[in-house]
Amino acid sequence: MLAGDSLWGQWIRRNLLKKKSFWEVKESTQTGSWVWRKMLKLRDVARTFHMKVVGNGRHISFWFDRWSEIGVMIEVLGDRGLIEMGIHREATLEEAIWNHRRRKRHRRPLLNEVEKELSIVKEKLILDMDDVDLWRWKSGFKPSFSTAETWSMTREVATPCIWGQSIWFAQATPKFSFMTWIAIRDRLATMDRIAVWNPGVDTTCVLCKRAPETRNHLFFECSFSSWIWEHIVKGLLGRAYSNKWNIMVELISVSTMEKRKRFCLRYALQVTVYTLWWERNKRRHGDPPRPMQVWLNS
Repeated sequence: MLAGDSLWGQWIRRNLLKKKSFWEVKESTQTGSWVWRKMLKLRDVARTFHMKVVGNGRHISFWFDRWSEIGVMIEVLGDRGLIEMGIHREATLEEAIWNHRRRKRHRRPLLNEVEKELSIVKEKLILDMDDVDLWRWKSGFKPSFSTAETWSMTREVATPCIWGQSIWFAQATPKFSFMTWIAIRDRLATMDRIAVWNPGVDTTCVLCKRAPETRNHLFFECSFSSWIWEHIVKGLLGRAYSNKWNIMVELISVSTMEKRKRFCLRYALQVTVYTLWWERNKRRHGDPPRPMQVWLNS
């Protein structure tokens, strides 16, 4: 697992592994850095990506490396297998082959399979050839490690976000983008969401006082916010104008729209979302509403 010739590898072996296998170190250890402890917690994932090709067996842990198709021996046989096989925990594969006293018959059939595997490996052992580390690729195990391949196989594949670039664009104002991002993900503390953990709270929209407050109502089905939104973008959108939230998210994501028009629409959406949420919060906390003339001049 480690580059034995590097200074870092030697330090890890001496100070953190202390003659143990990387797979054997306890996850609860407080030794080493935060990064080292995170690596230990990812071993179950890493184990599926690594195996050994036997050369002389000197750098293969009999119990903790995957050197056989049977699997990792400590997982297959468990701690009980240490006693039944008579092979100590720190043994290399080479030591297990030459020092292990084979029994003719074990009670557990699996132990007999391991004994048979040891005999086969013993015949194939090449004393002047080093063991080889293999790493899993999509096409199978190879002697080279690929960060890109490993990331590709371990990442969670999700549906591409069609609106991401419509929120995070170069000319955007960060606080407007952030607020709109929260709104698109429907994570604003609108009253319908607050009512889930605080039943009985008044969910009426403070802007129009006519309907329950939800994300879609606030942007822009509410009579107050709809009036503001229409005043800002109807001249820009013309027949395409809508006060429906989902339609507006789709519109700002249209890549074929003329560049300046698309920028104006995106920026207008972000400014309006930010300002309406700010106004909503002020009213929710008892401040008087701003006069319509102030909104018209904004």
